[in-house]
Amino acid sequence: MNTSTLIQKVWNFCHTLRDDGVGYGDYLEQLTYLLFLKMAHEYAQEPYNRDTHIPKGFDWATLRAKTGEPLEAHYLATLHKLGSESGMLGAIFFKAQNKIQDPAKLSRLVQMIDEQSWVGMDADTKGDLYEGLLQKNAEDTKSGAGQYFTPRALIQAMVECVRPEPGKTIADPACGTGGFFLGAYNWLTRPNATLNKTQKAFLRDSTFHGNEIVPNTRRMCLMNLFLHNIGELEGEPSVERSDTLIAEPKRKVDYVLANPPFGKKSSMTITNEEGEEDRDALTYERQDFWETTSNKQLNFLQHIVSMLKVDGKAAVVLPDNVLFEGGAGEKIRRKLLETCDVHTILRLPTGIFYAQGVKANVVFFDNAPKDGRVHTKGVWFYDLRTNKHFTLKTRTLKLDDLQDFIACYHPENRHERHETERFKYYRYEDLVARDKASLDIFWLKDNSLDSLDDLPPPDVLQQEIIEHLEAALASFRDVEVGLRAN
Repeated sequence: MNTSTLIQKVWNFCHTLRDDGVGYGDYLEQLTYLLFLKMAHEYAQEPYNRDTHIPKGFDWATLRAKTGEPLEAHYLATLHKLGSESGMLGAIFFKAQNKIQDPAKLSRLVQMIDEQSWVGMDADTKGDLYEGLLQKNAEDTKSGAGQYFTPRALIQAMVECVRPEPGKTIADPACGTGGFFLGAYNWLTRPNATLNKTQKAFLRDSTFHGNEIVPNTRRMCLMNLFLHNIGELEGEPSVERSDTLIAEPKRKVDYVLANPPFGKKSSMTITNEEGEEDRDALTYERQDFWETTSNKQLNFLQHIVSMLKVDGKAAVVLPDNVLFEGGAGEKIRRKLLETCDVHTILRLPTGIFYAQGVKANVVFFDNAPKDGRVHTKGVWFYDLRTNKHFTLKTRTLKLDDLQDFIACYHPENRHERHETERFKYYRYEDLVARDKASLDIFWLKDNSLDSLDDLPPPDVLQQEIIEHLEAALASFRDVEVGLRAN
C-alpha cells in the first residue's frame, strides 16, 4: 500500500467514527495508543528483539486476539495498566481513556493497524500520516487544537534562518504537537546534510527538550516525534509535562524555537520581589526574571532568555502587544535590547493562525554575555503584513510567501544585509528613544485605504473583518481582567 492510499484509508475511518461523535482529536488519541502498542510489538520481534517493557498480557498480541465486548474491556484495562508504567510508556498512556464506544469499530481499527508493518515503514510516510491528522485536528475549530499548531511553512522559514547545527540542543518551552522539533529535525537531516554516527545518536536521544502542560497534547507530541524516529521506546520522554514557567530552567540550550500560548491572563503570579510569599498561595518566585507581570507572553520571553546559553539563538512567535505594551512590557523590552542582540523582527500577516484575531511577529535574538554592555546595535524589520492577505482555507501561507524574507535575512551571514521595500533597519538609539521603546513599526502604505480596486477578495476581506473584531474583543477582555486585578 502506498503512502497516499494508507493516509486516505486512515482518514476515511476517522470520518466513519465522526458519525458516532468521535472527533479528530479523540481519533488521533486512540490511534496513538494503538500505533504505539503495534510498533512496540514489532520491535519485540526479529530482527530487533528489543525489551519494550510492555507488561505480559497487556501487549498487542493479547489485544488483537479479542473482539466485541471482551476487546473493549481488555483495551480499557490495558490503557489503565500502561498509564501506570514509567518512562515513555507511562508518558504516552498517561490518563488514557477509550473514546470509541462501539466495540465493532474498535475492532476494525485494531485490524486496520495490524495489517501494516509500521517499524519498517519510511519515517516520512508515518510522519506525513500523523502530521496530516494533527492538521485536520487543528482545523476542527470545536476541538480548540489549533492553538497548539503553528503553520508549518512559518516553522520551516524560522528554522532555515536560524540554521541549527548538529550536536547542539534545541528547546521549546511550550512545544504543542512538536512542530518546531520536527522542523529542526528535517533541517538537520536534509538531503545534502551529512551526520556521523555520534551526531545521529545525539539527534535521536539528546537534541530536543520540551515542555507541554496539556497531557493529551504532550502525548501527541511524543508520538509525533517517535514516528519520526526521535526518542527511544525504552527511554525517558524528551517532553516534560509541567508548567515551564514555575522555576528556572534545568538546563541551558543552544537554540530555542517557540510559539508560546497567546493570552494575557496567567493562572499564577510571578514575582522577583522579596517579602511577597504570603500575598497569594499561587505566587511563586523567579529571581531571574526582570519584571513581574501577569502577561504570559512576557513571562515566556523572560523564561526563554534564561534558557539560552551565552551566544544561544532564539526565534520566538510573539503577539503585537509584546512590542508596544507599557509598564512591565516596556521595561522587559529595554532589558531584552540591552542584554541580548535583538537583530530581526518579522511582522507576520493576519489569517495564518487557527486562533482568531492574532497579530503576531517572529522575534529573532541571540543571548550575550552579561558584561554591562548594550548588545543590540539595531533591529531589522521585515513587513509581511501590509497589503498581504491570507486565510486558512483559500489563501494559506506557503513557504514561497516567506522566501523573500529568508533571502533578506541572509542566513549565510546576517551581518551582510541590504534594505528593500519591505526590509528596513532601525538603530538601537532610535528604537529606545521611541515612546515606551515601542518596536511596533510599520512604514509601508496600506493600499486598501485608498482604492476599492485594491481590496482583497470578499472571502479574505470577510475573514480580516472577523479577525479585527476578535482582536478588539480580546483587547477589551484584557482591559476587563486588568481592572478586576486592580
